[in-house]
Amino acid sequence: MAPPRRAPERERYPNIPTADNRLPGVRDYEQVDRDVIATLSPTLGWFAALGLAILALLLGIVAWTYQIYEGLGAAGYQPPVMWGVYIVSFVFWVGIGHAGTLISAILYLFRAGFRTTIYRAAEAMTVFAVMTAGLFPILHLGRPWKFFWLIPYPNWRLIWPNPKSPLVWDVFAILTYLTVSATFFYVGLIPDIAVLRDQERNPIRKRIFAVLALGWRNSDREWRHFTRAYLFLAAFATPLVLSVHSVVSFDFAMALTPGWHATIFPPYFVAGAIFSGIGMVFTIIIPIRKYFKLEHMVTINDLDAAAKLCLFTSMVVGLAYITEFQVAWMSGNAVEQEYFWNRVFGQWWWAAWIMLICNMVLPLSLFSQKLRRNTSWLFILSIFINIGMWFERFVIVIPSLSHEFEPWQWGGYHPTWVDYFILIGSFGWFFMWFLLFIRQLPVMAISEVKEIIPPKLRHAAVGHHHLTHGEVAEPRVTGTIRPAGGTH
Repeated sequence: MAPPRRAPERERYPNIPTADNRLPGVRDYEQVDRDVIATLSPTLGWFAALGLAILALLLGIVAWTYQIYEGLGAAGYQPPVMWGVYIVSFVFWVGIGHAGTLISAILYLFRAGFRTTIYRAAEAMTVFAVMTAGLFPILHLGRPWKFFWLIPYPNWRLIWPNPKSPLVWDVFAILTYLTVSATFFYVGLIPDIAVLRDQERNPIRKRIFAVLALGWRNSDREWRHFTRAYLFLAAFATPLVLSVHSVVSFDFAMALTPGWHATIFPPYFVAGAIFSGIGMVFTIIIPIRKYFKLEHMVTINDLDAAAKLCLFTSMVVGLAYITEFQVAWMSGNAVEQEYFWNRVFGQWWWAAWIMLICNMVLPLSLFSQKLRRNTSWLFILSIFINIGMWFERFVIVIPSLSHEFEPWQWGGYHPTWVDYFILIGSFGWFFMWFLLFIRQLPVMAISEVKEIIPPKLRHAAVGHHHLTHGEVAEPRVTGTIRPAGGTH
């Protein structure tokens, strides 16, 4: 018997992921346009969610206005703890913004197919999370109207920012990351904006889309330049995932405070940022998938693959937790040993155990394939991950400041209603922008989804049946030559 013939090698293009990503519920390009553009129509649920987000934002604005009037002491700061919820939330939101770059850039470079249907929401989440994080250094200032003093602009008084200040490092990190992320986000949107331009009937919106599409005509030459530019931006954005949160970790690692002065902080912060970002991706994409009935596009296989990545980063974060305790134990430094004992069994034990259970124990459930493919559990777990990662930053900041070298310096920290309202307001600010985004622009990449849909071919032979003139055949998936870019 002759050996079975191998399937012909699939022709690959620069923008095609090599992973076998299939969307059996999507038939043609027209269905992709129709289903994704349908998400742009406002609904009662969308208005209700937007109203809640704006209400939360207003609570934060009221609290901030009160803080400006009364002074920074309204935020619950008291010696020795002069960093509180604001710095905790700053690090939290910077971390949330890292998963978008991971999914859209790093997984693109590795041709991971499961990113195709979820990366647009993750990219938007990155931009809005960084916008949210950028507010907290300003909220943390006693005189927030002087925030521009942190920027090295030319001035006649020759007052320049102190390059040794972690606050200045944060400003540069945030501005750099926001600029590159927003550029990467916009470049990927251009082909989809062109689809909206061609299908829009409102003349004003059509004109706006025409300007944003930069004259895109879907030609082969445009796709060739687009894929090269997208690849360059992906390669350029990838080091930012490592560098930006490493700079944020230097806010702590450069100090001599117990629990902070550790070389493990940069990789520890990067892993935690990716882990928390993937948790927020689940929090966002699963309700969108359900509400807009996109289960045939955001398949359970995509969520399963993302859950495996979530499990891996959880294990890396857990290893970092254990390494911290091991280094303190083996250091012979009594202050470090006392601090880590106090973190788990002392004054802040409740926060530390919330962190450990949410970030180390519960994600172990993802070893079960049944739970990885259960969207309800993934959504619930993502909420626990978000809570656990916020408390991770709380455990890093508060216990170290409240339990330094000298016992007479030890103290506590009690957030006020101003802290809580501004924290709630930050979530309102983030979700307000995200809800406005999904109302105006595609939450899923139309062009890249089309790239994994086998196109219809003319004059193709299927088995021994020869097609008549003008008949269209659905080709077999194996050996199909796919277009270099989506069409509309």
